[in-house]
Amino acid sequence: MTKKVLLVGESWVSSATHYKGFDQFGSVTFHLGAEPLVAALKGSEFDVNYMPAHEAVEKFPYTMDGLTSYDAIILSDIGANSLLLPPDVWLHGKPVANRLKLIREWTKKGGGLIMAGGYFSFQGIDGKARWRRTPVEEALPVTCLPYDDRLEVPEGFKAIVTGKSHPILSGIDGEWPLLLGANEVVAKDGAGIEVLATLPQDEGSHPLLVTGSHGKGRTVAWTSDIGPHWLPNSFVAWPGYATLWLNILRWAVKSI
Repeated sequence: MTKKVLLVGESWVSSATHYKGFDQFGSVTFHLGAEPLVAALKGSEFDVNYMPAHEAVEKFPYTMDGLTSYDAIILSDIGANSLLLPPDVWLHGKPVANRLKLIREWTKKGGGLIMAGGYFSFQGIDGKARWRRTPVEEALPVTCLPYDDRLEVPEGFKAIVTGKSHPILSGIDGEWPLLLGANEVVAKDGAGIEVLATLPQDEGSHPLLVTGSHGKGRTVAWTSDIGPHWLPNSFVAWPGYATLWLNILRWAVKSI
């Protein structure tokens, strides 16, 4: 049976100024960061609606009815402000539904909530993702730090797998390819919280992959990226990449 996934975030616009002697000109480029994951899920039982960050500001659902059509939501590299400050609030001073509370309640009713790492995931660069102390953090199996939580590891690190018997890690054998960074978080205490993979000890043994639950829903935190730069092309090309994400989604929607 097809399962619907809402993948939110993973897009950005870059503006550059180019200087050539006396002259200069500007350019603007648009980037999509989730294409490796979308390609890995193609042909599977998951129907992915990829909602880039700039679209999510207005198009992310404002009602429970709008969310119940989805079996899983992946929040990746999009800050809390994008859902808290749509134009009606930011520009026109109008009250709207709090979509962070909506996500929490949707998860509580049985939705599968996943947050993947990035510069605007968890607490993010300069603390600007600001998911800490939000309703979404309440639903996640991890707690965000109150400051810039990036763990930049340019030489790369190998994941330490700690939960080999968990269904999410089924079919993934051998060492994982290098990762180049992650967000530092703290795994919550409590029944049902499982840390399945961590950074190595010399990088602080911080959580990399954590599972949990909120009400009737299942939750997952993957603290590295879903594509470059923290997740290199060699990781994307690894057969375990597709297996890992298919298993994460299957577990989140209670298919395994």
